[in-house]
Amino acid sequence: MPSQPALHYRLEVADLHAHLYGVSLTIAQPAAQQRVSMPVWIAGSYMVREFSKQLVGLQAQQGGKAVQITQLDKCTWQIDAQPDVPLVLSYRIHAHDDSVRTAWLDAQRGFFNATSLCLQVAGQHDTAHTLELIAPKHNPAWRVATGLTPLKTNAKGFGRYSAATYDELADSPVEMGEFWSGEFSACGVQHQFVVAGAAPSFDAPRLLRDAQKICETAIAFWHGNKRSHIPFKRYVFMLNVVAAGYGGLEHRNSTALICQRSDLPRVGEDKLSEGYTTLLGLISHEYFHTWNVKRLRPAEFAHYDYTQENYTQLLWFFEGFTSYYDDLLLRRAGLIDDAQYLRLINKTINQVLQTPGRNVQSVAQSSFDAWVKYYRPDANTPNLTVSYYTKGALVALCLDLSLRQHGVRNHSVTLDDVMRGLWKRCHAGPMQEADVLAVLQELTGRSWARELKAWVHGTRDLPLESLLTAHGVAIHRDPAQLAQRLGLRVSEEHGVHIKQVLNASAAHAAGFAPGDEWLGLELSGKSASGWRLKKLDDVQLYAGAAKKITALVSRDQRLLRLSLTLPSAKDVFTWRLGVDVPTKVKAWLA
Repeated sequence: MPSQPALHYRLEVADLHAHLYGVSLTIAQPAAQQRVSMPVWIAGSYMVREFSKQLVGLQAQQGGKAVQITQLDKCTWQIDAQPDVPLVLSYRIHAHDDSVRTAWLDAQRGFFNATSLCLQVAGQHDTAHTLELIAPKHNPAWRVATGLTPLKTNAKGFGRYSAATYDELADSPVEMGEFWSGEFSACGVQHQFVVAGAAPSFDAPRLLRDAQKICETAIAFWHGNKRSHIPFKRYVFMLNVVAAGYGGLEHRNSTALICQRSDLPRVGEDKLSEGYTTLLGLISHEYFHTWNVKRLRPAEFAHYDYTQENYTQLLWFFEGFTSYYDDLLLRRAGLIDDAQYLRLINKTINQVLQTPGRNVQSVAQSSFDAWVKYYRPDANTPNLTVSYYTKGALVALCLDLSLRQHGVRNHSVTLDDVMRGLWKRCHAGPMQEADVLAVLQELTGRSWARELKAWVHGTRDLPLESLLTAHGVAIHRDPAQLAQRLGLRVSEEHGVHIKQVLNASAAHAAGFAPGDEWLGLELSGKSASGWRLKKLDDVQLYAGAAKKITALVSRDQRLLRLSLTLPSAKDVFTWRLGVDVPTKVKAWLA
C-alpha cells in the first residue's frame, strides 16, 4: 500500500449528544480548482434526499493554512487549491435518521452509508479510497461490522479499510455498537449476521439457521454447483431492531435491514409468526439483490451519477422480479409450505387489484417515475400509480406460469432459466429490456414482445386467473371489508378520518375527500335518526338494511351532508387462493 493513499477519510465521533460525526478528507493530489460534492441520493432508494443538508462547518487546509472554499450549488464546493499539495477538508455531519438510507449516531449505536458522510472528489472517482474509523471514547465495548476490506484494524474492527472506487465505498455501510453477532457458512462463503437492539427473548440460533437456508437456496438458484462463480467472498447482514419500522437496502456484499422488535424469532416459540415471515422475506429480498441489481443491473446504472436522478424503466424487473423470488425462495428453502406461500402471493394480488392507479400507470412508467411518485406518496397516490414492486412481482408470476405452460421439446422452461440466462448474458455489463426478450426468444423459440408490451407497458389487468387455475390454484372470491367496498382508506384514532378516496368508488361518487372526518350518519324515512360514528364498522351497525344513507362530514370545520349509496357485500370482492390440484402446485413451487 502507498505510504499516502490517494483519498483518505478519517471518521470519529465529534459530539455524541448532538449526533455529530467528525470527518476529515485528505486528497493527496488535488486539482487547482478542486471540486467535491455530497451525493443527493443513494443507490437502491430512488429519491433525491439532499444529504448535504446535514453537512456543517466545511473547512480546507494545505500545509496548515486555510484555503478558500466556494459553494457552487446545493451539494458542490470548489476549493482554490495548490495542485499536487495534500489538501485536507474537515467537516461535521448530523446523523439522526434511523433508517437504512442515511446515518445515525447516539450513545447506543452508530451507523452510516458513505453517501451521507463522504464527499466525492471530482476526477478521482475510480481511484483507491481508504476509510479510517476511530474508536469512540464513550464506550470501549463498541465494535464494527462492514463489508469493506480491512487494511489494519484492531480486534473490535476499528482502524483502516479500503475501497477500490467511490462506488465501492458508497456501497458498503458501516454498523458500530454493542451489537449481537453470529456467523454461518453458506456454500463455502462466510456470512456474518449483526443484530442491534434485540430484546432478551431473541432466538439468535434460529435466525442464523433460517438465514443460512435462504442464502444456500439463493446461491444454488444462481450458480448450482459452480461455487467458484459466487461473486463475493464474504457477506454481512446488519439488522437494526426498533419499536416500529421495516425496510432494507441492498449492497454489493452486505445489506442494511430494519424490523420491529416483535418480528424477531423468540426463544421457546417454534411457530412462524406473520412478523417473522415478513422479516425472512425481507432477508431473502435483499440477498437476491446481490445478483439482481448489484451485478445484473440496468444500462442506466452502469455508472452512477450521485448529483442527480438516474432514470430507468426497468425497476419492474429489478425490484418486481426480486419481490417474486423473495417469498418463492422461502418456499424452496422449506421455511414455508405451499399454503403459506399462496397466502403471501394472494396478499400481493389483492394489493394490486385494490389500486385504481393500475388502470392509469404502466409498471414501466412507475419505474421511471419512482423519483417523484413512489417515495413521495400522498392522498391521491393509489389513484395515479401502481407499485413496480407488487405489479412487477405479478408480471414475473405471469411470465413464470406462461413459460411453464409453453414448454420446449417436452421440457418446461421456467423463469429460473430466464434469470440464469440473463446472468450469463449481462452480469458483466449493463442490461436492457431487449436482453430479456432475447433470452426468452433463445429459450423458447418464439417472441414474447406481445406479452411484455401488454404486461409491462400496458395498463390492462394481468391474466392471473387463467394462469393460476391452470397450475392447480383455486381462486375464491370473498366479500371485501367495508373500507374496500366503500373505496376508503381511513384512520380510526379518535374518530373516523379519511386518508384516501379511491376513484370510481361509492365514496368517490358521494364526494368524500381526503382530510374529511366522518362524524356520523342519518337515515331517511318516518323514523329518521342520526348516529355518531366512533369507528368505520359502526356504519354497518347503524345503517342496518338501508341502501342509502346521509354521511355527516366535517371538512375544514364546516359540516357537510353527503348522500352515500352503500355497495352490497356481493359487489366488491377480494381474492383468496387455495390449493386445488396439489401435484400441479407442487410442480410450480417445489
